[in-house]
Amino acid sequence: MSFDDYVIRNADRILFLTLQHIQLVLLSVAAATVIGVGLALGSERMPRLRSALLSVTGTLLTIPSFALFGILIPILGLGLAPAVVALTVYAIFPILRNTVTGLESVDPAVLDAASGMGMRSAQRLRLVRLPLAWPVILNGIRVATIMVVAIAAIGAAVRGPGLGELIFRGLARIGGANALNEALSGVLGVVVVALVLDAAFILIGRLTTPRGLHV
Repeated sequence: MSFDDYVIRNADRILFLTLQHIQLVLLSVAAATVIGVGLALGSERMPRLRSALLSVTGTLLTIPSFALFGILIPILGLGLAPAVVALTVYAIFPILRNTVTGLESVDPAVLDAASGMGMRSAQRLRLVRLPLAWPVILNGIRVATIMVVAIAAIGAAVRGPGLGELIFRGLARIGGANALNEALSGVLGVVVVALVLDAAFILIGRLTTPRGLHV
């Protein structure tokens, strides 16, 4: 059976797993965004803590994904939970780093002007700093998302949802009927998901970036 025929015959299953993959990625990135942005804001007046957080979250990226998934199995078992936790761990660093960079890149003169208008610290953060830092923060979320799309496929090793199921199942019976087609459909599905989500973030950036900040 040709690859095209395989995709047509299994379109429903491939689409279902693709939607699962997207949901897994977005859920993990959403959790990482809350944690990453929260850590950046909470450690703003504690530079040593912020530096330590960046070092720790950056170091976590060096853990091989198979190893991290394996470590989580005794704690969380198999399925969605270990997949979400592992992907969230990997996604935190780029979001935290870009949030810190974005907040620190805001022109002090702008903040002085906001203070002169009577804005308090919380108002300056909400009305001035976060909007100006948003393009940088969003880029961190975008990078984290694309990175996690690929790692999410390995979640099939712990019975996580998504396109990794096709890849692992196809590779496990390589040489058998349609094994290569199955694995290839999973790989191409991951690539398509990455391209679609990347385009979505570019569009979100254009729609949400304040005027005057567009490059």
